[in-house]
Amino acid sequence: MRYFVTVITLLFTFSCCTASCSKDNKTTTPLTNGNENNNPSTIKMKITIGTAVFAATLNDSPSAYAFKVMLPLTINMIELNNNEKYYNLPINLTANSSIGGDIKTGDLTLYGSSTLVLFYKNINTSYSYTKLGYIDNPSGLATALGKGNVVVKFENN
Repeated sequence: MRYFVTVITLLFTFSCCTASCSKDNKTTTPLTNGNENNNPSTIKMKITIGTAVFAATLNDSPSAYAFKVMLPLTINMIELNNNEKYYNLPINLTANSSIGGDIKTGDLTLYGSSTLVLFYKNINTSYSYTKLGYIDNPSGLATALGKGNVVVKFENN
């Protein structure tokens, strides 16, 4: 376990160092549905649910990088509260949670340090989450996820 955490830390450090040494000063801002984090340093990924494929953006944070290292990841997400699907990851990730407030459809979060949560409805909550990223255009997400548990694939774009 310590080896895995060390590897993740080294990968994150290496990523930060190489990003800061880049000669390319170009940045792009992704088009989103209002979930954006206003940070041009973001990571694209895709989420597949059945035949539906959604483009997603991970935040520039240690938690999101630790999640990215786990990709590709195919998991059976469990239904909860008719607004979210969750999965208990086999490891703890770095958490930087804040009180939820307004959660938007398509938000990808971490509850605690090991529960991955994908919201498919807008809610207002007092629970604390670490925001990992969001689905760029969540139209059709609720339909794709359906009722009950569902297999979801997360992978690099």
